Amino acid sequence: MLKNVAAVLLDGVHPFELGVVCEVFGIDRSDEGLPTYDFAVVSAEGPTLGTHAGGLTLSTPYGLERLEEADLIAVPAGNAYLTREFPPELLDALVRAVDRGARVLSVCSGVFMLGAAGLLDGRRCSVHWRHAEELARRHPRTTVEPDVLYVDEGPVITSAGTAAGIDACLHLVRKEQGPEVANKIARRMVVPPHRDGGQAQYIERPLPASSCDTVGEVLAWMERHLDEDVTVEQLAERALMSPRTFARRFQQETGTTPYRWILRQRVLLAQQLLEATDETVDAIAGRTGFGTAAALRHQFVRALGTTPQAYRRTFKGPEAA
Repeated sequence: MLKNVAAVLLDGVHPFELGVVCEVFGIDRSDEGLPTYDFAVVSAEGPTLGTHAGGLTLSTPYGLERLEEADLIAVPAGNAYLTREFPPELLDALVRAVDRGARVLSVCSGVFMLGAAGLLDGRRCSVHWRHAEELARRHPRTTVEPDVLYVDEGPVITSAGTAAGIDACLHLVRKEQGPEVANKIARRMVVPPHRDGGQAQYIERPLPASSCDTVGEVLAWMERHLDEDVTVEQLAERALMSPRTFARRFQQETGTTPYRWILRQRVLLAQQLLEATDETVDAIAGRTGFGTAAALRHQFVRALGTTPQAYRRTFKGPEAA
């Protein structure tokens, strides 16, 4: 169970990455029916720590002994983590935590601390793309995946820069305590419940229409009619544009093509239905516009690297079909 969480810091910690962990696990939201966590900020270098943010300092009464009871140890980014030496007693504490069944989660350059502890050996990991080459050089026994937001390798969860830490934290909450809890926390934080992380994960369907000036109404219509076959010509007519102008505006405002946008939204809807309902894969294929279970499976594997059945088991338990 995820009940006891500690964020471990060194001098030069980055406040934003620490704030991500504090926001997800350090706020009492029991008035909304959400679980509370026994949360502590732990220093590995004395009771007062500096940050890289304009002279801001942090103080905490907790030392490394607090890590011994944590179910999750979060490691935010910090200054010079790519090159600095980490306290041996801190690295030993991280190894002991994993050995007794706890999880560790890094945000951005915090992954270098996990690497120094030997916890990346034989595992995949994520890191900010700027640090990927250096991480691979320093830890050749790990597989660095620079193009994903986070990687969940059992007890070791690693995330890329800054806001990707939110995705990793919410992923863990969802995995341990279910989608309803993760979604409520995300709504309080005013963030999407998930962005794509390069792996099978639950993602609430985002609605990007509000940020689009000229195709927003069409996007909203497409969102409501994912089960229908539509052409660019039909969408352009709805937008009162020529097909060529519509395609150009769509690309400019969404960053993708109509086909790819619809395909992604259908996959996202399939994820939602797989997690939240007991509908068959055939029924979900019909509701999401894929038509057949085979077509759904093909696109699901291409997008998420897992099958619909395996995805459902991940979030609903082994008894789920």
